[in-house]
Amino acid sequence: MNIGITCYPTFGGSGAIATELGQVLAKKGHKVHFISYSIPFRLQEYNQNISFHDVEVMPYPLFKYPPYTLALSAKMAAVAEEADLDILHVHYAVPHATCAFLARHMLRDRDVKVITTLHGTDITLIGSDKSFFQITKFSIEESQGITAVSESLKNDTISTFGIKNDIRVIPNFVNTHRFNRKEERCDMKNIVTDDEKIILHVSNFRPVKRIADIIRMFVKVKPKIKSKLLLVGEGPERIPAQELAQDLGLRDHVIFLGQQEGVDDILSCADLYLLPSEQESFGLSALEAMSCEVPVIGTNVGGLPELIKHGETGYITEVGDVDKMALHAVDLLTDDTLRKTIGRQARQRVLDNFAEESVVPQYESYYEEVLNQ
Repeated sequence: MNIGITCYPTFGGSGAIATELGQVLAKKGHKVHFISYSIPFRLQEYNQNISFHDVEVMPYPLFKYPPYTLALSAKMAAVAEEADLDILHVHYAVPHATCAFLARHMLRDRDVKVITTLHGTDITLIGSDKSFFQITKFSIEESQGITAVSESLKNDTISTFGIKNDIRVIPNFVNTHRFNRKEERCDMKNIVTDDEKIILHVSNFRPVKRIADIIRMFVKVKPKIKSKLLLVGEGPERIPAQELAQDLGLRDHVIFLGQQEGVDDILSCADLYLLPSEQESFGLSALEAMSCEVPVIGTNVGGLPELIKHGETGYITEVGDVDKMALHAVDLLTDDTLRKTIGRQARQRVLDNFAEESVVPQYESYYEEVLNQ
């Protein structure tokens, strides 16, 4: 198949999954065309079946804001025609599904199918905003195929927009060969000592991630467990988080690593992963941690309970319950047998349900189904 993929190319779960999907499809012989304003951050390996098409926006004094959506629609149509695309697979309803709709109607003599994958904030934040409600609903309903990364997100989409179209749940996935616990990859001697436990969080530091909860939990754990808290990523909550760590006397124990490429290597060093979000449609970073045999403490929101089995592959707490998070953290970090057992069970759950070898064929099968409609 000839497949066009559009996603946000910057750091984030939707862009990561879209890029990984394209790379796996290319290895399986499909022709994949990424269409975006920048090369996706995880598109790092050369493959002769992968092409990247840059969307350039021409500055024009008439426009207060550069018309990226129009430029993207035009580029989608051009690539679809030149590369004889069968499918435009867009990740995020707004604006990508909207642009794909326009592109499809520009190609009057070509029946290019549009598949929209919903990842979360396009529904829970952007789409539910009154100013974007109608365009989001329209763009989803005009897609020839719709997928969601969790049952929770599917249900949210139906309840929010009253969508009647079939929505297929295809979960996020992970390369279990890359995300695998390998102790020799762990080189943290300049940050932690051999007898310190590593508690880890990776995100874009948006308010929804509740970074302050992580630090407040850590202040309860630190007196009981010799440990360091490593925070990976950049975003609006980084400076407030640094100030909070300073105020709580944790300046030397909370390490801000900024944006990192080799997250798999960092995960391989971790003893515990935290994801206390107030909304999380799936939780790709938790999945990657579990694949590295790292127990996860998450919250009872969105798709996290579909991923984390409480007491078996990690723990689920209510949003903001810092005391319960700290209690579970201490249990795991003081009992190596428990921590390793839960870590192994977490990886096995990933291997059984979320490995790329089992999930990517679900996309291929769905592509065929949509093409044959």
